[in-house]
Amino acid sequence: MANEQLIHDWLCRIQSEFFEMPGLRLTKPQARRLWSLDPQFCDNLLDTLVSTHVLERGPHDVYVLAGRTERRSA
Repeated sequence: MANEQLIHDWLCRIQSEFFEMPGLRLTKPQARRLWSLDPQFCDNLLDTLVSTHVLERGPHDVYVLAGRTERRSA
């Protein structure tokens, strides 16, 4: 139960930071350093936020708030 609460708390924190700074763009290594997270834990959190459509992984593996990825014209 404590582990589920920890995951929930981190998901809320990361989501909040992206909502508060809509232009925030982070790679996985940058996110790990910013929040001082274990690589696997951070990867799982970011992957969860992508699968729930809170974040998107854009060009160059940069994570942004969903709907904010740069679209390149063909």
